[in-house]
Amino acid sequence: MGLTSSHWGVYEFVVKNGRLSELNPFSHDPDPSPIGPSIIDLLEDRTRITKPAARESWLDGGPGTATHKRGSDRFVTLSWDEAEKLVAKELERVIKTKGNQAIYAGSYGWASAGRFHHAQSQVHRFLNSIGGYTSSKNTYSYAAAEVIIPHVLGGNLMELLTLQTSWQSVCENTELMVAFGGLPAFNSQISNGGTGAHIQRLGAIKAAAAGTKFVNLSPRRSDVKSDIDEDWYNLRPNTDVAVMLAMAYHLLVEDLHDGYFLDKYTVGFEIFQAYLLGQKDGVPKTPAWAASISGMAEADIISLTREMTSKRTMLTVSWSLTRQQYGEQPFWAATALAAMLGQMGKPGGGIAYGYTITNYLGNNVFKMPYAPLPQKKNSIADFIPVARVSDMLLNPGQKFDYDGKEYIYPDIDLIYWAGGNPFHHHQNLSRLRKAWEKPSTVIVNEWCWNALARHADIILPCTTTLERQDIGMTPRDPFVISMDKAIEPIGEARNDYDIFAGIARNLDTEYAFTEGRSAEDWQEWIWEQSRERAAKLNVKMPDYQSFRKTGFYKSPELNEDRIFLSDFINDPDTNPLKTPSGKIEIFSETIDSFDYDNCPGHPTWMEPAEWLGAKNKTYPLHLISNQPRTKLHSQMDNGALSSSIKIKGHQPLEMNPVDAKARGITEGDIVKVFNGRGACLCGANITNDVMPGVVIISTGSWYDPVDPADPNSMCKHGNPNVLSPDIGTSKLGQGPAAHSCLAEIELYEGPAQNITAFNPPEIIKKK
Repeated sequence: MGLTSSHWGVYEFVVKNGRLSELNPFSHDPDPSPIGPSIIDLLEDRTRITKPAARESWLDGGPGTATHKRGSDRFVTLSWDEAEKLVAKELERVIKTKGNQAIYAGSYGWASAGRFHHAQSQVHRFLNSIGGYTSSKNTYSYAAAEVIIPHVLGGNLMELLTLQTSWQSVCENTELMVAFGGLPAFNSQISNGGTGAHIQRLGAIKAAAAGTKFVNLSPRRSDVKSDIDEDWYNLRPNTDVAVMLAMAYHLLVEDLHDGYFLDKYTVGFEIFQAYLLGQKDGVPKTPAWAASISGMAEADIISLTREMTSKRTMLTVSWSLTRQQYGEQPFWAATALAAMLGQMGKPGGGIAYGYTITNYLGNNVFKMPYAPLPQKKNSIADFIPVARVSDMLLNPGQKFDYDGKEYIYPDIDLIYWAGGNPFHHHQNLSRLRKAWEKPSTVIVNEWCWNALARHADIILPCTTTLERQDIGMTPRDPFVISMDKAIEPIGEARNDYDIFAGIARNLDTEYAFTEGRSAEDWQEWIWEQSRERAAKLNVKMPDYQSFRKTGFYKSPELNEDRIFLSDFINDPDTNPLKTPSGKIEIFSETIDSFDYDNCPGHPTWMEPAEWLGAKNKTYPLHLISNQPRTKLHSQMDNGALSSSIKIKGHQPLEMNPVDAKARGITEGDIVKVFNGRGACLCGANITNDVMPGVVIISTGSWYDPVDPADPNSMCKHGNPNVLSPDIGTSKLGQGPAAHSCLAEIELYEGPAQNITAFNPPEIIKKK
């Protein structure tokens, strides 16, 4: 028996006859996730990539050949020696002819919870050792917030998230928790860097038992509804800001706002006030005005606002609200509203950005200074906001705005991807497929034949976490895990470090990449560096061998309760925020100076291009593509847990009985969801837990076009990103806007569609 760590939890594994037979929850996890055991059957599944391979047309014709056949072409198996030489030769060609800026390392960081075998770190270190690459900034999770919050509160959003008020404080002090976007407890199964002890769902349950009242403002009932009672106000998607502004207006006109707090801790309120009163645009942001936009009753807006002033109130804003057109505004407007309530820095009061969204939020842990794998310096300055990958590929040389500056999209000739899957994360997949035709070469490290692997030119089979030793380590969780190697690699799979070391050997840069260390050497180095850092905080970590023998290490308990922004509130002169003013910026002179038409200098309601209140909407239903509860993003979609909820093999779609009846749809029917961008097939799940006019398809179903050769082909499996728009949130953040999406649904009456997403492509031996 040994231990392994993943983004969805720590597990104790059992191996019999060289095969993984059991994954059991970590004994110290009070609320383990059921996701983990799904990998047992996948390690030797037909989707597993067991040998290096190259796309047939690319191998026959060279770089740039038949790029339109990516996703439908056959693959030719290679030896590792052949594959390493091919990759090295291609990198040399691109660097020599077009420069390192023509290489895009689009890797996304959810591949492994291990500190060393972190695919994104590995590929970045490798490419930096040969001159660098065009990089990406921000995340698909909350890119808009990553850009707006530093202007409003200062600092780095990720750092601020780790400082949010703990569940302990919520349980002891919060009387009212108002959740814009709900409290999706299933999301809390996941945490980047690993999760030793799940606390989110239990935190909500404990708070409810202690008397906290929960209010859910969302088009969908919160996924904690089975554990706690809640008041549900079903808002039209993309209208939360209007409600927040109306609440702010009501606080102002009834003199319920905290003027002392606003004067002492914020700047720019007078400008925001003029906007609320309609002095700038002639439209007072009244509760009646917001009711007409959101569908929430005027009386409910008023009564909830008054209740917020009479109780210790915590506002929480779901990350999903950033993934819409103008996605910067919900976090900004909620912050302004919280400032007007004046409860920031008080136990159990103020604001939080995403309780239950991921496990570490509100986790009251001692922040340990663990060392990462050094990625070296990137010599290339070119970058894109992560969600603008199609724009970059389709428009080389075109200018784009981002956070107050103008940049130019580089001309990408080679993509190297290790970790993550753009055919899951990205919007408007037909557009992405067309953009994907542009580079001459796409190289991918992957362990299974997902859509990304199918759209590669060279595929290099990598190991899973269970086939290598690592350290599960993150300052956001108290447990550090000695990740044991459970089984030998399947087929010819290699870990990313060995893959890159082999390529580097062919480039004569092996030492620059490895520094003469093995994977085990690096893990010990990371541990010892972390020990030295911890010692400076008077924390004694065990030596490396003792850690490996014990199996895990638990960081010290945090002595004091964590309250977000308490240092600033208690002494703003000594602890100013890292904003230009040192205060909360309700109005930002910096953002105002950018003169963006889609992100003014204060929180603002702007009508999205696609929403239910549009006067001339093309389609009648609003599609929400939330995170899945049976997997992490698209990982292990072919596993037992994910498969168990599918309807005749298709992704479930949640819709209200009213909408289903109007279309002659009954429970379990196969339906076609479509708009002008694409179409997919789903299984109907009819429920009152989603409001009329709204439908929900969780992301993560592997992209499975009826005709793999046609970029515009219908996805028969149920991937909602064939429907979502590929637009930036605004010129400021340029994040994804997946939730600004209208669609229609009809009963599918065509021929039955077999799911082929989990069938490997045709693979032949080299001639």
